[in-house]
Amino acid sequence: MNLKDILKKYNFLENDYSFYGDEVVKVKQLKELKKKGKLVLVTSTSPTKYGEGKTTLAISISDALNALGTSSIVALREPSLGPVFGTKGGATGGGRAKVIPEESINLHFTGDIHAVTTANNLLSAIIDNHIYQGNELNIDPKSITHERCLDLNDRSLRNVVINQVNVHFNISTASEMMAILCLSRSLEDLKKRLLNILVGYTYDKKEVFVKDLGCVNALVLLLKDALRPNLVKTLEGNLAVIHGGPFANIAHGTNSLLSTLFGLTHFNYTIVEAGFGSDMGALKFYDILVRNNKQLLPDVVILNTTVQSLKHNGEGNIEKGIENLKYHIQNMQKYTNQLIVVLNKHENDLESEIEFIKKYVESLSILFCISTGFKDGSKGTISVAQKIIELAQKKKKEIPFSYQIKDSLKEKIEKFCQENYGAKKVIYTKDALEKLELISKSQFKDLPICICKTQYSISDNASLLGYPKDFVMTVNDIKLFSGAGFITIYFGNVLTMPGLGKDANYLHM
Repeated sequence: MNLKDILKKYNFLENDYSFYGDEVVKVKQLKELKKKGKLVLVTSTSPTKYGEGKTTLAISISDALNALGTSSIVALREPSLGPVFGTKGGATGGGRAKVIPEESINLHFTGDIHAVTTANNLLSAIIDNHIYQGNELNIDPKSITHERCLDLNDRSLRNVVINQVNVHFNISTASEMMAILCLSRSLEDLKKRLLNILVGYTYDKKEVFVKDLGCVNALVLLLKDALRPNLVKTLEGNLAVIHGGPFANIAHGTNSLLSTLFGLTHFNYTIVEAGFGSDMGALKFYDILVRNNKQLLPDVVILNTTVQSLKHNGEGNIEKGIENLKYHIQNMQKYTNQLIVVLNKHENDLESEIEFIKKYVESLSILFCISTGFKDGSKGTISVAQKIIELAQKKKKEIPFSYQIKDSLKEKIEKFCQENYGAKKVIYTKDALEKLELISKSQFKDLPICICKTQYSISDNASLLGYPKDFVMTVNDIKLFSGAGFITIYFGNVLTMPGLGKDANYLHM
């Protein structure tokens, strides 16, 4: 079935969307968005560098729900060119659980990430031009907080000198501009958020925002089409919405708010995949998205795991690695009573390993399912879909947020790390303490926090696998993203501009 016929099936009119070629459309008419359907959040145990198939699982769950006669849509992030040409690869699923057209989605798609990159870098050029043209706002060039970006892995851009000032490029998916696109509810909300972007400080430490530069309309013009969600289809002929692309280790890690609301408005089930493990994307989904949008409280949470992931976290020993699954179960139980652990089965998994995981999960009185969606498509995930339908009818748990929005910034950081990660202590570098003091005086100090740390460990040290205990976390930097509406806390040595590997994907294309 072609995309036009699928859209007709769901009663979308031709003036509701516009085609990009034959297989991709942008939603044109965003009518009143109001939650009617159920939300399913797909997260994972701590991943290996190749990922654990969350996207594949999310797609096959949506296909399986449709196969059972209900309506479902999967909401995914747009792939970044960094991983596409780097190590991890694209983000369109795999096997018989894919979204298509793969190449288009993985590369330029509808140009949303290019628009984000351009708007972001236009703002950098505007700031520099303001200073060059007389600096009416008295901006200290060394205090500029807005950074340039590029949607490629280019390690040479991590530290460069522009106008005698040391600056840093981020990958576009880690930019505040991407977060703003993904968190805006409307064109008006987008404009408001853009106005509130902190660009730097004056020589006497006063904040300077985009609204002071008078350039917001130019930024809106670049982003207005990118704000509209994109629709494609799965291999089985069901709809998928793909929009926005923030990474979950260095950004908030979820597809756009508008694309999720679009799904909840028009479908019985919307399947959302949050990046990396539950300590990353899932926690941020609750702490940033749900905190500000109560209708996004998930009805069911899927905890994806693989034999590969658990063995990696046990340094080859699955009995040791099962502790990592224990952490992620306990982590999600704080936020939901509707939890299903799904083993994403690989062809070479041993039955003894699968049985060990199954018995462990069931000993904790948690539902357990096996998915063979990669090999079998929706048929391999029917049991998961059936459990989702059963659980989605149950009453949801009230969320015990680990901090209150009026807590001091230091209290937020320490409560979050201790209660969600089990950190024994949080320490700060001298630079981070100076930033903490400065941001604590800001009019935007009462915002949620966004943790930037490694995805490979529950701690901020990638080498601490499994379920580490009594570790110390070190804050290296703090940045106020007042347009996005959160404060990012940087731990460890996470790179916001990754590099290409020796055996990168571009060599095999």
